Amino acid sequence: MPASLAQTSAPGDASGTTRDESGQPASQARYSRLPKPIAAIARAMDAVRDMLVHRFDTIPLSTKLLACMMVLLTVCAAGITFSIKELVGNYLLQKTDNQLAEQAQLVYDNIDVLRSKDSSEQGSVGPNDYFMQIRDTNYHILNTPLVPVMRENVISVPELPPDGSMGDVKIGQPFTTSAIVRTDTSTVNRSTLQAANAPWRVLALSWGKKAEDGSAQIKGVIYIGLSLSDQIDTVNTLTKYCTLVSIAIVLIGAVIATILIQSTLAPLKRIEKTAAKIAAGDLSQRVPSAPENTEVGSLAASLNTMLARIEQSFNEQQETTEKMKRFVSDASHELRTPLAAIHGYAELYTLQRDMPGALERADESISHIEASSARMTVLVEDLLSLARLDEGRGIDVTQQVNITSQLTDACDDLHALDPQRGITKGVLALRHGGDRQGTWLAFSPGELPSITLTGDGSRLRQVITNIVGNIHRYTPSDSPVEVALSMLQASITPQQLAHLSSNAKGLTSFLEAAEVGQSLQSGMPYVVIRFSDHGPGVPEASQSQIFERFYTADPSRARQKGGTGLGMAIAQSVVKAHHGLISATTTPGGGLTLTVVLPIDPNQTRTPMQRQQQPAQTRERGKERKPSKDRKDKSSPSDKK
Repeated sequence: MPASLAQTSAPGDASGTTRDESGQPASQARYSRLPKPIAAIARAMDAVRDMLVHRFDTIPLSTKLLACMMVLLTVCAAGITFSIKELVGNYLLQKTDNQLAEQAQLVYDNIDVLRSKDSSEQGSVGPNDYFMQIRDTNYHILNTPLVPVMRENVISVPELPPDGSMGDVKIGQPFTTSAIVRTDTSTVNRSTLQAANAPWRVLALSWGKKAEDGSAQIKGVIYIGLSLSDQIDTVNTLTKYCTLVSIAIVLIGAVIATILIQSTLAPLKRIEKTAAKIAAGDLSQRVPSAPENTEVGSLAASLNTMLARIEQSFNEQQETTEKMKRFVSDASHELRTPLAAIHGYAELYTLQRDMPGALERADESISHIEASSARMTVLVEDLLSLARLDEGRGIDVTQQVNITSQLTDACDDLHALDPQRGITKGVLALRHGGDRQGTWLAFSPGELPSITLTGDGSRLRQVITNIVGNIHRYTPSDSPVEVALSMLQASITPQQLAHLSSNAKGLTSFLEAAEVGQSLQSGMPYVVIRFSDHGPGVPEASQSQIFERFYTADPSRARQKGGTGLGMAIAQSVVKAHHGLISATTTPGGGLTLTVVLPIDPNQTRTPMQRQQQPAQTRERGKERKPSKDRKDKSSPSDKK
């Protein structure tokens, strides 16, 4: 492999600098292959280039834009001025050539009269703006009949080829030549002298006379000239005015460009200030909005979207961190109590086993140890269930579950636990307005409709059992309970439903979607299960917290009524795994209402035809249903109030 190829393909070091085989940077290796003087020049040029690039990069964007506008305006103004000067100059020169050609014919027609004049009368014949000189066939000067005399007796004549020569002059082709100035005094007005020194435009023509046979006999050459002082003065005046106008345009353009650039970049300045506030820790700041059809407006909209997501992620991370800290603290507290009881009764048994009556006391200690270990076992199992649900394991949402049967069993269980409690079954209907604001669910007593959904039967039974256990523990045994079941269509997807908050706001969002679905006769079918008690209830501010792990309204964390404090957290995890919603609201008149919304098919795998056949299938399953004797998780209701 050639050496140069090996050097260019060598890997770089940790700083990203490319090095050759000898370990030197690639730039140093390039210099090392050059002669020392050339290498020194190359280093100096690279250093100057890097310095210029660095200096250019440090210039603010507004200054760069203003400089570009100034350069563009200057170039345009200079180009327009130069173009006007050239166009007007060429036009006046062409006009002078035409004037010379037209006057030459007049001179040619009166050549004999001009030649007959005495030389002492030079300057007295013809217009005094013209110069005229007559030469013979050998180009010798015969006469100069016209010599213009300017103010202060200043004479200006064109510089012509010497006597007896034509030089480079061609007959019939105008040419420009310099002026020869003669004056009688040493003090001459500057403007007069400047006009006298102006170049001349001269036209050389052949002259002669007609022979008797009608042919022309050439007798010499005549030079006719006009001074270009007027044309030059016109062009200079026009150029001066164009230059002044161009300077004014450049200055006005610079002012306008400065205002436009500053007003255009002002949103970027605001974005910079907003970014500084966000960097200081205020994540609620947003970039001022602008029309999204502009670049700044599109950038502001994108930045606001990004900032909203960052703030949401940051808040979620903080909330998760706080929940994790609280969870670790609560779990440690819950586990410490049974462990302390086990340790204490074990020590007590050790101390009393040699005393009289140790056997009876040992049985008492063992029973306490067994109760504490059972409580700790339930707690660990609930924690394990939550961990599996968080990981998406331990649940199978492909089973066909008769939710009506499970609700009927739950009502029977609650009646067995509290015989004095009144339990009313019924259905729910969507209502809007009336004596309540917004959209709400109206309860009507009656038989529970037969509904079957796709989900995990044992997990859904656990959700219902945990809710019934809460009602049994935390409401008076004679307070009434309403259990309702209905199916509603809502214009919301299960994924969107699962992201709603577990409070009145989330339930209101679902009810609004159900109202839209009912009015349009479209949407997806959902099962709505509602348990309404009339106990002490939960404050509205704490209703969304009852689904947190180990949450309790009692600061002392006393568990006189048993439970692990994880029941509602497990219920929420199971419902979320089914892409559903569980929310806590206040029962009208006092109490707590728990509403569970579940999609008929959380996996969305059935066809529309199968969905139309679903009501008939649920009715057939309801007829064939038999009371279940084998209920799961009846002994593990929670105390989440």
